[in-house]
Amino acid sequence: MAKPNDLSRGSFIRYNGELLTITEIEHRTPGNLRAFYQAKMKNVKSGKSAEARFRADEDIDMVRVEVKELQYLYQDGDSLVCMDNDTFDQIYIPMILFGEAIDFVKEEMKMLISFDGETPIQGELPSHVEMEVTYTEPGIKGDTATKTLKPATVDNGPTITVPLFVEIGDRIKIDTRTRSYVERVK
Repeated sequence: MAKPNDLSRGSFIRYNGELLTITEIEHRTPGNLRAFYQAKMKNVKSGKSAEARFRADEDIDMVRVEVKELQYLYQDGDSLVCMDNDTFDQIYIPMILFGEAIDFVKEEMKMLISFDGETPIQGELPSHVEMEVTYTEPGIKGDTATKTLKPATVDNGPTITVPLFVEIGDRIKIDTRTRSYVERVK
């Protein structure tokens, strides 16, 4: 058993019979009351958010997860087929574990997958990917001083907003967590 001061962002706990990941935790000491920990959590299976308060001396069932780096091979229905680079085993990972970042998955991409035993519980793509712009409206020459944005479609199909100077065929770097343009790649 662990105590609340052992928790940090990204920790996994079993709370009310459910597997949750900590998204935010804060230690609070109100005026004349006892200190407590306020935690915001996300249910791993359903994706629902929850909040809880833990006393400083309360026991918490902390779950140890194994994180593996896998390489994406191809999509099969609602799953991604990934290969473990150490054992060369093919593992099926549900696409729902990646959330909206699933749009930026490319073949041979390496990703981090968290496992509870043999069950994959969380997927994480690299923080940045490089993609090619397949469609966007033409920009106006010399209009780079303003922070005006326009929609652009990248090679996997998602649409993001980019500055006016980005054109079809440009390679751009995208932040997969925020789905935002970072920079143009030479």
